[in-house]
Amino acid sequence: MTPVPDPLRRLAPLLEVERRRVVRAVLLGTVALGCAVGLSAVAAWLIARASQMPPVLTLSLATVSVRAFGIGRGVFRYLERLASHDVALRGMAALRARLYEAMARGGGGVVALRRGDLLARVGADVDAVGDVVVRSLVPAGVALLVSLGSVVLVGVFLPAAGAALLACLLLAGILAPWLAARASRATEVLGAQARADVTTRALGILEEGAQLRVAGRLDAELAALRDADARLTEAGNQGARTAGAAAAIGVAAQTLAVVAALALGVPAVAAGTLAPTELAVVVLTPLAAFEASTALPAAAIQLRRSREAARRLAALLPDDAAGAAPAPAAPEPGVLLDLDGVAAGWPGPGEDAPGTTRVAVAGVDLTLRPGGVVALVGPSGVGKTTLLMTAAGLLPAAGGTVGADAPLFLAEDAHLFDTTVLENLRVARGDVTRAEARAALDAAGLGAWLAALPDGLDTLLGADATTVSGGERRRLLVARGLLARARVLLVDEPAEHLDAATADALVDALARHARATGGAVVVATHRLAAAAGADEVLLLGQSEAAPGAAGDAATGAPTAPATVVARGRHADLLRDVPAYAWAAAQEAAR
Repeated sequence: MTPVPDPLRRLAPLLEVERRRVVRAVLLGTVALGCAVGLSAVAAWLIARASQMPPVLTLSLATVSVRAFGIGRGVFRYLERLASHDVALRGMAALRARLYEAMARGGGGVVALRRGDLLARVGADVDAVGDVVVRSLVPAGVALLVSLGSVVLVGVFLPAAGAALLACLLLAGILAPWLAARASRATEVLGAQARADVTTRALGILEEGAQLRVAGRLDAELAALRDADARLTEAGNQGARTAGAAAAIGVAAQTLAVVAALALGVPAVAAGTLAPTELAVVVLTPLAAFEASTALPAAAIQLRRSREAARRLAALLPDDAAGAAPAPAAPEPGVLLDLDGVAAGWPGPGEDAPGTTRVAVAGVDLTLRPGGVVALVGPSGVGKTTLLMTAAGLLPAAGGTVGADAPLFLAEDAHLFDTTVLENLRVARGDVTRAEARAALDAAGLGAWLAALPDGLDTLLGADATTVSGGERRRLLVARGLLARARVLLVDEPAEHLDAATADALVDALARHARATGGAVVVATHRLAAAAGADEVLLLGQSEAAPGAAGDAATGAPTAPATVVARGRHADLLRDVPAYAWAAAQEAAR
């Protein structure tokens, strides 16, 4: 059986962690805890020696050392925090950037995720993977070095006590973390899933609360959110019980080390091989030495948490998840988009063969050259969006081949950010000038809208553009697409939420942009009049001769993939395809 690769090992290089930075953090942490151990040892000697009432000058070095160790502990702990968090934050930033690049390349494992689940992965899960440095690797390295130093320090005074301290440190540093990691295995899986469910439910309620209330589903969604929150709380409680058990083992080991030091040290003092002041050092030093090992159970739990988060993040990488889509191949010279017998569908469990793709559209051939404009039309749910996502490389082709030159998919529900109009347009290209932004908005039919805004391009849109209408949102997204330097624009339903004249003008603007820039555009639309300016119209539908064309008897859903049932210019289809002409006439009558 092939061993399952460790997802944390796979993602660790994406953190781009520099070894020298980690070593610096470990050394600073070691010095900080070393100061704590030194403070305990020197203070123990000082108290014991002062009880003998020696000349004050004999205590001056110890007094200065206590002050130095006390100050050094705080200073070096602060420096260690700076160094370790610098490593972690740099790693999180690098990992997020790599994940965004991977998601931009596309993959079935990404587009099939719920928005809340995706948000949890690129948020909390990235943080959990980055925390493996601060909360796992650095504490483990510090604990190892400080423990060895403490054993050596005690062993110099009484070797037997040093050996006993070593045994107790091993008990606290190996058994307790092992038990904590073992107990947290299921807890972290449940916690990660519950955290994603909480994010998904909360995001859905915040963004679609009004629609859920109208549909009568708000109470059910709130109940589901409470259930997910309860599961997250329970996972946290289980983790707390695990941490408590591990802490008990650490305290027991510390107590055993102190008792062993007394049991071994008192006879040594009686025998004259150990001074009374040295006995104080041997007995009290373990109290500080165990401060390093007490962090190890939490480090083991963090390692488990980071591994689970890495497993979830690995599914976002194109070559990890089953069904992930490779980037579209480069088409032939002079061709911007080439679909050869393409079948498109969503990966997921099939009825007869789990893990297969249910094909929505099949047998699509299309060659698009510079300046080309194609319209995809057909009834809602026929598979227009699925075909566009396959052409963009966001979904794997279930059949045939896809060749595309830098395609950009403009989704119907693409996100608008809580920032200015200009910065929302700069999502397409970071160097967009104010003049370019105005020109794009004018081309998308938003010139008058922009002029009416209180701060023009600097007007804030609000969270997910709740201050704009549905039609304004669609045109903003189209303006963003016009500013992108993509050779091929794949636009999903640009006419949604627009009146007939505005919708036709917007599609016409996309066509003019493609012809002016030497690019190409494919527009999926349910509005037939908008296809009048296209070079070619592809009508998707169920062939009457296809098996299952009549649809499922129970649900009415088609049981066979849709195909291109007709193609040609808009005027030709009006003349030659009765169903197309009838649909256009009904559209004009509305």
